[in-house]
Amino acid sequence: MTGSGDLPTPAAVCDGGDLDCGSGLLLIIRTAMQPLAAGAALLVKSRELSVREDLPAWCRMVGHSVLDARAADGSYWHFLLRKKGEDAALANDLQQARDHVWQTRVRWRSGLQSQATVRNHGFAIGQPASFDTGDPAPSAIEYLLAAIGGALGNGLQWRLSQHSIEVQALEVVVRGRLHDPMVFLGLAEGKASLRSVEITAYVAAAADEDVITRLWRETLARCPVTTSLSDSTTVQASLRLS
Repeated sequence: MTGSGDLPTPAAVCDGGDLDCGSGLLLIIRTAMQPLAAGAALLVKSRELSVREDLPAWCRMVGHSVLDARAADGSYWHFLLRKKGEDAALANDLQQARDHVWQTRVRWRSGLQSQATVRNHGFAIGQPASFDTGDPAPSAIEYLLAAIGGALGNGLQWRLSQHSIEVQALEVVVRGRLHDPMVFLGLAEGKASLRSVEITAYVAAAADEDVITRLWRETLARCPVTTSLSDSTTVQASLRLS
């Protein structure tokens, strides 16, 4: 977007990719706005549908202005924001992010079934570990592996979008092995934890291999899920480009 008519030329561009306002986009926008002068324009690009309503609402709340919002290339929407006076709330927002505590409530329902509630989301959890494909819900171990895949896949996509790299396909396969599944059942003694986690990311993107590899390594190093496991579990990760 370039300045035309009454619309100013953006002083900076912020690509939020698929992030919504509740999962990091607002923090990225605040960080991008911090070095801008009061009254400067920021172009925000987003593919997330909910941003069309949530971003203007947030701007009204904090005092920024939405100068323009329109569908753009591909599945992106562009939002031209005007910065209010110096954003004194940024430092406080950053501290709140550092101090944030994530919480999940899990209630037993029946048998080996529980219901987890996270913010306004709910999902069923089956046995801690199961081998039966006919289970009505994924096991807790499967949710853990899915969390690893989701954190890495979404984290890598976000970093690629920050570098304006178009992703054609991205898939993360995560495999886990316990030290001994019989320990949980009380049929053996030893470690009940995961022995190893094997991660393979398959990526097709319009960028040099060394750039994607560097962003993948950065994603691994900064992933809160995998780094929480790596002290006690062998985590092996590989990247496959196509």
